[in-house]
Order: sequence, then structure tokens, then C-alpha cells
Amino acid sequence: MSATPLTAVPSFPSPPSFRGRIGRDARSGHYAAPRRYRLHLSPSCPHCLRIAVTHSLLGLADILPVTPLPAVPDGPDGEHSELRPLYEASAHHYPDAATAPVLSDDWTGRIVSTHTPDILRDLALHFGDRGSGRPVLHPHGTEAGMRAVDHLCEQGVNAAAQRAGQPGADRAVRDSALTRLLRTLHTLERRLTSRTHVLGDALTAADVQVWVTLVRLDTVHRWHLDAAAVHRIADHPRLWSYARRLSAHPAFGPHLDLDAIARRHHAQCRGLEGAGAAVQILDWGGGAAGDPDGGAAGAHTTRCGPATERAAAAASGDSMRR
Repeated sequence: MSATPLTAVPSFPSPPSFRGRIGRDARSGHYAAPRRYRLHLSPSCPHCLRIAVTHSLLGLADILPVTPLPAVPDGPDGEHSELRPLYEASAHHYPDAATAPVLSDDWTGRIVSTHTPDILRDLALHFGDRGSGRPVLHPHGTEAGMRAVDHLCEQGVNAAAQRAGQPGADRAVRDSALTRLLRTLHTLERRLTSRTHVLGDALTAADVQVWVTLVRLDTVHRWHLDAAAVHRIADHPRLWSYARRLSAHPAFGPHLDLDAIARRHHAQCRGLEGAGAAVQILDWGGGAAGDPDGGAAGAHTTRCGPATERAAAAASGDSMRR
């Protein structure tokens, strides 16, 4: 399996420093009001991507503006220099990096929150109009299921994939991480055998998280695995067909900037790639294309060709390129 430097797959971002919440009425410090708040999002950040998709699903463009940030941060530790004045206004001499995402208050000129789960939940509960035909992203009674999916995504996919390509780690450690990753993908695959979404037949916040996790697995983590591992990851047809289907949704696909993700990753990656870099799992730009029975026939054949064959051959020698 490939080895890469410790900085190959950086975390996004540092632990949150601001945890303000949106309240229900004027008695709360931050209550929902049209055009009072603003989101600051970078297209290359997975947390920002989850927020952007949620924002579109809830139809909030007219009441909650978004300020786009560059794909590649221009400062150390993920700092966006244009956010520095906002951070300084919120905490004098703020010592850490001014990172995205940010939910700010235009009335006060200060930050409300930088904590993605809180932002997502407040958007869904306090801005979404449930009578408008938009999805109920946090249906009553799904809390346990949401927590389970969150654990699968964060530990079973993101953390496991990073350990599976970790530089200098013992081969047994990397193999164990890959086994956990594959087991998690199989769990998600099974969830989709009798339902259209991960918690049932309705789109929820859990689907947004799973989709972003799969995007990151294919566009970032894949670059640090060998080709054989990537082919095993791709061998979950229902899961990747589901990812393709969500990409065709107007609230998902338009926010997916593959070039931005690649530029940020390569700007922060300082090492060699694994042979799996040549094996793209899904043609994310293909979106709507899919086999009629809901499988993912194109999932790991979409980009198969000479590059894939060379990568598979290279993987047998655990080779590295670049």
C-alpha cells in the first residue's frame, strides 16, 4: 500500500471557537431574521460543502446570503485573510487561523458560529419553511439514526481512509484501517438495498453528510491509496449509484467544484501519490447518468482505461509516482 507524508490529507478546520446559536424569537441573542446573517464558504472545504447543499435544499438564497471564499486559503493553517477582520471584531487579538465556514451577523459585524453541526441544525430548524414543500432534513425520531450515520462517516470513512494511507504506519495498521473502511461502506451499501436514502425513503441531513463524505473519499483520500484498494472501495454499486443520483440533484451538483478541491488538496499535499490516484471511482460531472435498476454499473468503470490498467499493475509492486 502507498505511503504518503503526514500532511497528505489535512484536517478541516481546527476545533471551533465560536458556538453561538440561532434562537426562535427576539428574546434570544441571535434570532432568525431575513438577511440578518451571512455564510462565508469555500468551495474546497467539505464542511462548507455540507452547508452550501443544505442552504440550497432549504431555498435560503433570498434570506441568507453567501459570501464565497477562495478555494485555496491564503494563510497558514487554512486561514482566509479576508475573514481576519471578522474574527478580530468577534475576539480581540484572535490568536488562531481565521478559517471557514463562518456564520456571521451583519447587524453586529461579528461571528455567530464556526461550528458546522450547529450551523446546519440551525439552518434546518429556524430558517427552513416546512410548509414550502422543501425537505424536512431533521425529521422527528431520526436523531439516533443521524448520530449513527455521523459516526460511520467520520470514523468509519474519513478517519479510516486517512489511516489507510498514512505515511510511515505499520502495514498491519493500514490494512486494519482499510478493512474498517470497507466494512463501513458495506454497511452503507446494505442500508440502500431496500430504501432510496440512508434513513429511509426521504432525503435528510444524513444524506448530505454521506454524499460529501463520498466526494471526499474519491477526490482526496483516493490519492493516497493503492489501486487495488480503490477498486475494492468502488465495488459498492448501490452506494456509488446513490452518490451519482444525488449529484444530479440541483441542490447538490452545482456546488461540487472538483477543480477547487483538487487545487486545495495539491496546495497542501507535500508528498507522493499512491497508484490509486489514477483510478477515479465516479465521474461526478456525469451526474444524471445511471443504470435503470438503480445500480452503479458505471461506478468503478467510468474512468477505467489505460491509466487505470497501469495503476493496477503498479499497485502490485506497491509503487509510487510523482
